This record gives sequence, C-alpha cells and structure tokens, in this order.
Amino acid sequence: MKLSDFIEKYWSFIEKNNIDHEHVLLALAVLGLLIVGFIIRAFIKKSKLNKTTIQKVESQTTQKLRSDTPQAQKPVSPKVPIEPVAVAEPPISDRKTWLSRLHSGLSKTRDQFANSLSQIIQGKGNLDSETLEDLHEILFRADLGVETADLLIDDLRDTFKGTDSPQWEDVRNRLKIKAEEILSKNQNEANFQAKGPTVVLIVGVNGVGKTTSIGKLAAQYMSEGKSVLLCAADTYRAAAIEQLETWSNRIGCDIVKHKQGSDPASVAFDGVKAAIARNVDALLIDTAGRLHNKKELMDELGKIKRVLGKDLPEAPHETWLAIDATTGQNAYQQVGAFSDVASITGLIVTKLDGTAKGGVVVGVSNKYGIPIRYIGVGEKAADLREFNPKDFSASLF
Repeated sequence: MKLSDFIEKYWSFIEKNNIDHEHVLLALAVLGLLIVGFIIRAFIKKSKLNKTTIQKVESQTTQKLRSDTPQAQKPVSPKVPIEPVAVAEPPISDRKTWLSRLHSGLSKTRDQFANSLSQIIQGKGNLDSETLEDLHEILFRADLGVETADLLIDDLRDTFKGTDSPQWEDVRNRLKIKAEEILSKNQNEANFQAKGPTVVLIVGVNGVGKTTSIGKLAAQYMSEGKSVLLCAADTYRAAAIEQLETWSNRIGCDIVKHKQGSDPASVAFDGVKAAIARNVDALLIDTAGRLHNKKELMDELGKIKRVLGKDLPEAPHETWLAIDATTGQNAYQQVGAFSDVASITGLIVTKLDGTAKGGVVVGVSNKYGIPIRYIGVGEKAADLREFNPKDFSASLF
C-alpha cells in the first residue's frame, strides 16, 4: 500500500468517528519523537561497537609488533637511598689530591687536637705530671683508648724529659711519629691471589656502611682494571640485597643474589662457583651482621667458610670488618665481638669525616693488632682509599 492511500484511509476513519484533530496531531508528534529516539539510540550503539572492535584490533596489532621487535631494557631505578658513586671520576693517582681529601676529612679530629692540646702546652715551662694528665684526657676523649693514650703520654714524657718550654709543634710532630709507629707495626699485605679469584668476606653490624663500602671497593678495583663479582649474602635485609644490586647496575659489574631469607651459605656457594667460572679477580661477599648472639654468628660464618672452601680451599682469602668511626667506643666492642668468632684480617673504618673521634683508628689497631685496610673520608667512591699509616698520622695531628 502506498503512503498516500494509507493517509487518505486514516483521515476518512478520523472524520467518520468524529475524532479531535488536535489529539491526533499530538499523538502523531509523540510517535514521531519515539521513532527518532529509537533511530538515534540504534546509531550510537552501532558506533560504540565499531569503536570497540577497532580498539581491540589495534591492541592486538600493537602487541604483535612489540613481540616481534626487540625492546631495549629499561634501566633499573634504585629502590634504596645510597651514597653518590661518581664512577666517572678518574682514580686518584695524584698523591697530592688524595692527601688533600684525607686532610679535609680528618679536620674535625685534627682541630680538636690542635685547639685543646696547644692551649694546654703553650705557656708551660715543661711537661709536668699535671700537664701530661690533661693531655691524656684529651687523647682519651678522641677515642684512642686508655692503652694507646698511655703509650703516647709515656713517649712524650721520655722524649721531652728535661726539656724546658717545649713548643706545640714539637709535641705535635712527636705524636705523629709515635702514632705512625703504632699503626705501622700491625700493617701487612693483603692476601690477594696471583691467579684465580681472591675471595673477600666482609662483615659488620648494620648501619656502619658495610654494603656501601663494598660497592666503593668494587668501583675502585674496576677502575684499576680488575674484574669484580659481588655476592649478596646478607639475606636477612631486603634493603641490603637491593642496595648491592643498585651498586652492581651503576658500576657495571655482575652480582650473585637470591631472594630475601635464603640461606647465606647457599648464596656464597653460588658466588664462588660463578667467580671461578668467570675467572674474576675479586669476589666481594656481603654478609649479615645482626644475628642475635655470638654462637649464631660463629655458626653462620663457619658455614659460609666451609662452602667457600669446597671449591677454593684457601677461601676466604681475606675477612674484613667494617666499623663506623662515629660510634667511638662501640667500635672497640664490635671489633672484640667479631674477633671472637672470626679471623679478622683487616678493618675498613668508615665515616671519619663526620666525627672528631678519628683516634679510634690508632686505638683499635693498637689494642687488637689488626691491620687497617681502608678508610672512608667522604661520600664518593674515591673517598674510600687504601690505608697509609704515615699519611693518616700526618693528617690526624
């Protein structure tokens, strides 16, 4: 039926039944609006469906392209705060540069000595018992310890016996000489291997800068042309593993690690296996220092040493203890505690630039007879340097 015929019949029906034209027109208008609404809704629904289909196809295409295209690995962001590495900095081969840093790093201790000792000595006719007692107290407060302070005072008494009006510079020079003598008698060469990896086990309580020192040591060894492998055997702290891994990423050396809570001896075992297979020059092993008692610590270190010796009978070739100079007398206690459970072959003394108690280096060396391997006088990797008794004594006083 044609639309014109339908309208004609519909209009005849309205006329015959006397239906109000206004009502008819209103009904037609409502019907028209409904029809338009249905048409718009159907159009929108179809548009959304097409858009979803397109997005799905685009997503599938993108994933396919990514899987087929090699992607560059994004750099790992550090998860824990660490000290600046400054790897690009050239090694300190210039002696004057290092001495300047050492002199600056020990300024707090040296200033305390210079101000306190010089005030006591100036104007004295001789070093009488009262003056020597005052000097002893100042040396003791700088954490040289009673035994070391006694040695220095006895030496001053013998050196300036019968001398009238000793000058501060003379006393200072004598303190330098005696301190160097005390430090030098305990120094020896580290047991680095001519062939194969040298395994260095590094111990210490939390917070002394142990893990940071390991990263700095690795950076320095690599700057000298040595190959280094790090081993994260401090599995009690997730932060320790992450921190050592951050150093590994930043300086470009390999690391052996397991998840937190793993057996430290197992990590050390895998570390020495990897060091042998890769023929590295040095394997630096970070260990835990927060075990609850000496027996636990002794058992843990003993287990680590046994597994290291399976593939390298002499390993570890060196066992170094890291201590924080700012802790003063606590440093003595830590050296004593670790010496009871492990054969400590060297000390790393950190944070000397942050304290006026630099005398702890002389005191600990004298009391325990352990060589000082490295000292830290700043935040940069180059601020951790191999220990030299003469340079240290000259900068200390």
